Amino acid sequence: MEITNQTAPAGDAGELGRLEAAARTNEYLYQILDIGQAMLQSGAEVSRVEDSIRRLCLAFGAERADVFTITSSIMVTVYSHRFGAVTQTRRVAGTQYDLHRLELLNHLCRRICAQHLTPEETDRALDAIQATPQYSFGTQLFTYALISSSFSLFFGGSLLDAAASGVIGMVLKYLDRVIRRTEANAFLSALLCSCLGGLLAGLAVRSGLGDNTDMISIGNIMLLIPGIALTNSLRDMFSGNTISGLMRFIEAILLALVIACGFALAAGIMFS
Repeated sequence: MEITNQTAPAGDAGELGRLEAAARTNEYLYQILDIGQAMLQSGAEVSRVEDSIRRLCLAFGAERADVFTITSSIMVTVYSHRFGAVTQTRRVAGTQYDLHRLELLNHLCRRICAQHLTPEETDRALDAIQATPQYSFGTQLFTYALISSSFSLFFGGSLLDAAASGVIGMVLKYLDRVIRRTEANAFLSALLCSCLGGLLAGLAVRSGLGDNTDMISIGNIMLLIPGIALTNSLRDMFSGNTISGLMRFIEAILLALVIACGFALAAGIMFS
């Protein structure tokens, strides 16, 4: 899997061999960035992405690999005396947390480093991971209902509040799915879901399907809180990736503020 290290002949032949090695390196680096992008979009912290990319580059024959990653971009420069310096950047847009896919990508990185997979084998393995089915929509609805009702009970709500919170949780999951199909940003999705959740909680109490608006809403709020983003931001800062950690932290705080504004707006509408 390593880039050829044969001594190139002098003159034009040597330059041609260097260009061929550089072209092959660009192909390897493109694959590596595919893996790094998939890891970042699946919820990996920046330090994990940088370490994985660096190890993959060294396994592919680079003598040195410099990796810089933030939440929305990856930049990699590799160097070897056989092909010189090669740099690629990748813009990373959107995040869909999938810890199972992240585990599979980690395993693929270890396989590549240990077995030196060919580009074709790497492509097939990465395609298989990307094609791994997620939980069915019915299972996701059930999970949202279970989380909402459980937190509602945990914070002191009644069984009626838990039932109402579970139903509203399923509605919010369906709304989130519709919004994601329009490729809207996370802030708009959080604002609409929180506002609708607050309105439905108020309507449930007014119609006698719930006892306490606060206890119903708190179960739905827990579905929207950016817990993974906040945790990853702290891990990034503690591991020395201050810029990306601060970016994630600010994004998580802004998202929490948007959620609070959505429920506040719903409360204002209900009690006006």
